[in-house]
Amino acid sequence: MKIRLISLLTVLVALAVGCGHVSTSPLALIPQPQMYKVHSGMYTFSFGEQFTTNLKGTERSDLAAVLGASPFGLQMSEDEQAPFCFELTDSIPGIASAEGYTLAVGRDGVHVEAVTATGLFYAFQSLLQLAEEGPKEGSWSLPYVDISDYPRFDYRGLHLDVSRHFRSKEFVMKQLDAMARYKLNRFHWHLTDGAGWRLEIKRYPQLTEQTAYRPYPNWKAWWRGGRKYCRRDEASAEGGYYTQDDVREIVEHARKLHITVIPEIEMPGHSEEVLAVFPQLSCSGKPYQNGELCIGNEETFTFLENVLLEVMELFPSEYIHIGGDEAAKSSWEKCPKCQNRIRKEGLKDEKELQSYLIHRVEKFLNSHGRKLIGWDEILEGGLAPSATVMSWRGEQGGITAAKAGHDVVMTPGEFCYLDAYQDAPVSQPEAIGGYLTLEKVYSYNPVPAELSSEQRRFIKGVQANVWTEYIPTAEHAEYMIYPRLLALAEVAWTEPERKDWTRFRKSVLKETEWLQSQDYHPFDLKKEVGERPESLQPVEHLALHCPVTYAQPFSSAYPASGDSTLTDGWRGGWTYGDRRWQGFLCKDVDVTIDLGRLTDIRLVEADFLQLRGPEVWLPKEVVISLSEDGLRFEEVKRIATDVPVTEERLTFRNYRWEGNAKVRYVRFQGFMNREVMGWLFTDEIVVK
Repeated sequence: MKIRLISLLTVLVALAVGCGHVSTSPLALIPQPQMYKVHSGMYTFSFGEQFTTNLKGTERSDLAAVLGASPFGLQMSEDEQAPFCFELTDSIPGIASAEGYTLAVGRDGVHVEAVTATGLFYAFQSLLQLAEEGPKEGSWSLPYVDISDYPRFDYRGLHLDVSRHFRSKEFVMKQLDAMARYKLNRFHWHLTDGAGWRLEIKRYPQLTEQTAYRPYPNWKAWWRGGRKYCRRDEASAEGGYYTQDDVREIVEHARKLHITVIPEIEMPGHSEEVLAVFPQLSCSGKPYQNGELCIGNEETFTFLENVLLEVMELFPSEYIHIGGDEAAKSSWEKCPKCQNRIRKEGLKDEKELQSYLIHRVEKFLNSHGRKLIGWDEILEGGLAPSATVMSWRGEQGGITAAKAGHDVVMTPGEFCYLDAYQDAPVSQPEAIGGYLTLEKVYSYNPVPAELSSEQRRFIKGVQANVWTEYIPTAEHAEYMIYPRLLALAEVAWTEPERKDWTRFRKSVLKETEWLQSQDYHPFDLKKEVGERPESLQPVEHLALHCPVTYAQPFSSAYPASGDSTLTDGWRGGWTYGDRRWQGFLCKDVDVTIDLGRLTDIRLVEADFLQLRGPEVWLPKEVVISLSEDGLRFEEVKRIATDVPVTEERLTFRNYRWEGNAKVRYVRFQGFMNREVMGWLFTDEIVVK
């Protein structure tokens, strides 16, 4: 043991001097370690080799169970000369994280050091990825390598929504297994929402008896078919819930994998299922009328505290997630109880009323030794004193919270929402929309540049979110999660300067094969189609960089590149959120381009898109008009949309005029379909 320790310290000094990647052969490891050195040679061993460790008690037996059940089948031994050694030590030079480790593979075997059992566990996950099967059955080989590794962030998470579509206990534990392989350590479990309550609460059995099942085949049918619930024994019932014994089993499985399970109990919005069972907790007092809990009703807090008491008994997590997102406030505005609460507490408005609930629930959680975490809407009306913010509506919520001294987990939809299309939508199963490739997830840096060095320490980590409105099956869920979760894992673990897209993509191809061999259902990166072809190259045309006058303003939420968007030469990609498509909310598109002088033209065209889920529609009609002086316009083309609003698929439609004219001004109008309202998006008005 002492000889090995001296050797390992020598390795650490060498790594510190070398400062990182000194090998020309990148390690096929996800996430990539912070520092390593590869030597020539391979260590070969057989199934059932012995290992030794100085861990004690439960940590010792946990490690033995993991190593014994692994493909290596390692067996614990008291022999200090065993070829595998997992050693707990007081400190490791250059590594401050409790999850860090050093790993040395050489002629005499494998030696691992860490300051916690978690670090030893992560080192073993690296060994599993590095190992190659030998020519004989049950034989393995590892490259001679020295690794010094630690995570960039303490919080490295995956969120799973099981309200919209219930997933089995076995499915959840299977995803925990994959999380552990990629050194992810937080599982955010979205257990309650309007689509169904999924957690057994002993005090309120009605929650699962009456709202864990729906008489619809999937969420979309439920959403459009009346949004009612049913009992389990009805013939058409779909759904399910987790018993408290199920939860204990999942939490224990996660603990052995060094994963913390964070439960989410949604409040005060997204509570339709609660109010269907307990309508007295709504502002109307009637079922199926409201989605928000009545904050003016003291019984609401009795209910929430009783639920949270059982939740805290089941989940040892320091964090309890309370949602806090997308609460409509219209019912509170009309509710005498809520208005009385506002007056009594000296609150300014309904935003502060929601903040009152958040503060009060946080105080309750704190009194039981727990911390509150919620979506970035909990900032509205004033953030609770020690709350942690999950920033999902972009990064601004996280930036605001960090500047105010609050801990933040970054999870912006643009980079972290795995329910978006990961390849060309025409080639993929239905998704909620968007376009989030593996490469884009990998490109994310969760620390905004505008934060000071002091403020950056409040960014505690990053999380991938899986919302399941359009993910009805277990296989589809895995298809959306993998391999994009691997990119998030490296974002969360590896320092930015150690990342390399080319190396990572190659490793993902290998890991995809491993996932398939373990009965996961990942997207096959080898078959990737890629971005919308029109968006890949700039388009040259007569209106390029010409000024555009807007009769009605575009939305500040989707400005693209502002006033220059429609003549900047760039077409949009597969998603309206790519900062090339310009959005108009409940407004017509009515713009006029000044070509600068009389110009011979023969074509005017522009694209729009439709995606029913987020209420993005094609215009009902497009009108193209031309003018020599900008005062008198002649209509040259009127085009009605032939795509119905019932179309489910992402649809692109080109609207064009072709002819011959000598003009200076081009007016392009896209008229909103008043039957549906919502969004219009266009990208470039091309004039040739």
